[in-house]
Amino acid sequence: MSSIPSFRQRQGVIFSAFLFATFVIGVAGALQSPTLSRFLSVDVNVDPRLVGLFFSVNAFASIIGSFLLAKYSDKRGDRRNIVIFCCLMGVTNSLIFAFSRNYYLLITLGVLFAALSSAAMPQIFALAREYAVKSGRNVVAFNSLIRAQLSLAWVIGPPLSFGLAIEYGFTTMYLSAMSMFIVAMIFVAIFLPSVEKNPTSELPNNVDLQAANQPLFKNKNVVFLLLSTVFMWTANMMYIIDMPLYVQSVLHLSDSLPGYLMGLAAGIEIPVMIIAGYLVPMLGKRNLFFIAIICGLIFYIGMILFTDEWILFVLQLFNALFIGIVANIGIIYFQDLLPTRMGVASTLFNNGIICSIIIAGMLQGFVSESYGHEIIYSIALIMVAISLIFCALVKEVRTKVD
Repeated sequence: MSSIPSFRQRQGVIFSAFLFATFVIGVAGALQSPTLSRFLSVDVNVDPRLVGLFFSVNAFASIIGSFLLAKYSDKRGDRRNIVIFCCLMGVTNSLIFAFSRNYYLLITLGVLFAALSSAAMPQIFALAREYAVKSGRNVVAFNSLIRAQLSLAWVIGPPLSFGLAIEYGFTTMYLSAMSMFIVAMIFVAIFLPSVEKNPTSELPNNVDLQAANQPLFKNKNVVFLLLSTVFMWTANMMYIIDMPLYVQSVLHLSDSLPGYLMGLAAGIEIPVMIIAGYLVPMLGKRNLFFIAIICGLIFYIGMILFTDEWILFVLQLFNALFIGIVANIGIIYFQDLLPTRMGVASTLFNNGIICSIIIAGMLQGFVSESYGHEIIYSIALIMVAISLIFCALVKEVRTKVD
């Protein structure tokens, strides 16, 4: 019997557990998100404005839920138990979406459970960083490999999501997501470690504790990085929300094409994330952010100028470079700015993305209804350009992470 705890405590087993848990929870999310606008417009039968409203309400609730759990986890909560709780909420949410087509039930109870389940991923990344520091691993490389699992999940998830929804219906698709949450919940309970919070004495000597511990919105670097994150992810979320509808109603291409486009981009993101993690010591996070945002500008210019199917596939290279770099390096950037509050830092990055969903949901719904889908990509281009400006205002961070 003593060999079982010993096996579970091995670094290789724990590392594999982080990879697997991230992948499975990522698949659950990647099954639900890409087809949500289609589910609401086709199965629930609501107009584009209510689709946009749903995305915004869901995002606002997720910000509150994940931030409260983050503050609790940084003070005294066991992150592993919080991840298990979030997975349980994901199971409940999936059941509601599988069997209900009532918009008001979905936007109340469905959103509540979705908000509580949304904290799972930032808590895993916070736990992973704390474990990497305790075990002496390269933090950036460790984060890159774990973050790559999330992209791998998005290689599989979107095509599978559209395939299940189109061939077997949304009930089957949401029950599949539920099964992923159950698997993740069991696996996290057995294999992920509980890690003691890092005391201040263990932090690197070059950490500015006064800046790290000041109120979030008095830290200019945090504010500028958050604004840059919000604008760049607003562009991305407008694309994710609108693209399936744009492909179907404007370009009149295959209904399954959006899934393949998202899957291709996610597939390219995996090596991008890993390579970007190893380039941090040479180029720095700030310079990598500039490279990523420039790729984002190229992507949206291409979306405005071209409509051929094969060019849409080519453009996913720039989309993957854009999202792959900022999704990987961004969370480390926030953690470096707030080294004494890993849960809040990871959640702040995640909530910056969720804030973008609120803005993107409102813009996509009202703009596409009034002016058509084409203008969405011009607005996204402007958002990425604004993100570049705020990124330039963030000063270099000197915190040692490797």
